[in-house]
Amino acid sequence: MEKINIICVDDQAEVLDSVIRDLRPLSKYFRIEECESAADATNVMSEIVAGGDFVGLVISDHVMPGKNGVDLLGEIAKNPSLRGTKKILLTGQATHSDTIRAINDAGINSYLEKPWKPEELLGKAKELLTSFIFEKGISYEEYMPVLDQKILIEKLHRG
Repeated sequence: MEKINIICVDDQAEVLDSVIRDLRPLSKYFRIEECESAADATNVMSEIVAGGDFVGLVISDHVMPGKNGVDLLGEIAKNPSLRGTKKILLTGQATHSDTIRAINDAGINSYLEKPWKPEELLGKAKELLTSFIFEKGISYEEYMPVLDQKILIEKLHRG
C-alpha cells in the first residue's frame, strides 16, 4: 500500500521541530519528513514519487536561503507527478506580493502566519489530507481516526 507523506520545510531547526511536534498526532498514519531547504524538499519528494508513494501535504516557510517557499510551492503546483498535493505556506515574513504569488501561481490551500496556533495547524493539516485522500481515491478506512470528521461525514453522505 502506498504511503502518504507530509513534507515540512523550514531552514530554522527550532521552527521545524515545533511543526513536527504539532503534527505528531498524524505520525502513526502519515510519514512526516523534515527538510531544511527547498532543495532538500525537492530531493525528498523526488524519492517519494520514484518509490510510488504520495506527497499529500507540503508545509513550507517562505523566507529561506536559496529558493524561497513560494517558488518551491509553485514548482510543486506545476509538477504533474505532484498533482493534487496540498500546500500550506507557514510564514511571518511574506510580503503582500509574495502572498498574491502564493495564491495565484503556487495555488496554496492555506496560509498560516507565524507564530501559529498548534491546533490550527493540526486542524488544517487534517482537513487538507482528508481532501487529498478522497480526491486521489485512496481507501480512507485506515486513516479514519485522524481525518477531518466534518469532511468525512459530508463525503460519506454524498456516497
